[in-house]
Amino acid sequence: MSSYERPIVMLDFETTGLSPEMGDRITEVAALRIVGGEITERYVSLVNCGVRIPSFITALTGITQEMVDGAPPASKVVPELLDFIGGDVLSAHNASFDEKFLKAEGGRLGRATAHAGLVCSLKLARRLYPGLASYKLGQLSRQLGIAFRGSAHRAEADAEVAAEVLLHAARHLGRTCGVERVAPDLLVSINKVAAAKIPVFLDKYAATVRAAREAA
Repeated sequence: MSSYERPIVMLDFETTGLSPEMGDRITEVAALRIVGGEITERYVSLVNCGVRIPSFITALTGITQEMVDGAPPASKVVPELLDFIGGDVLSAHNASFDEKFLKAEGGRLGRATAHAGLVCSLKLARRLYPGLASYKLGQLSRQLGIAFRGSAHRAEADAEVAAEVLLHAARHLGRTCGVERVAPDLLVSINKVAAAKIPVFLDKYAATVRAAREAA
């Protein structure tokens, strides 16, 4: 069964809205480190950013004002999160959303991100599993046979399911390309290839793998 040759950190934020540029902040974070073929470490916390939680966010996530008021401050959580991620490859479902919040929260504290590449599990699923009815995390997971173990729209549950999508992708790529250890850089590359060109891209990658194995 194929797994990853280097660690990947799956990240999920719950937030007060869609845009840090408009003043939206994080309310909860989950970061899960995937090593090989399993989740080995977790960093999970509610976050007190000193802002009001809109009622529609509470209705969506179940995160209340009282919960974040009693949570650790962003000045503690964000540095710990950045230290946890370190220089590993970072992933998220709709990764540009989570990365912009990570950079914005780090920037408030004078901390830069250091992750070695970004993988969007949403884009990855669209390229590896074409023709599915939906690529939203809940529906995608059901179509791949992955069960939620917690509540949707809570950071840890969403991150865990997205991590399972990445592990499913490793097994899929292992079968498709004939590799036992999938390089995270391959996922980064797949994200950048147009969906229609993925079959040719993977065929070429598999041929390269075969040639290297025969030359060894």
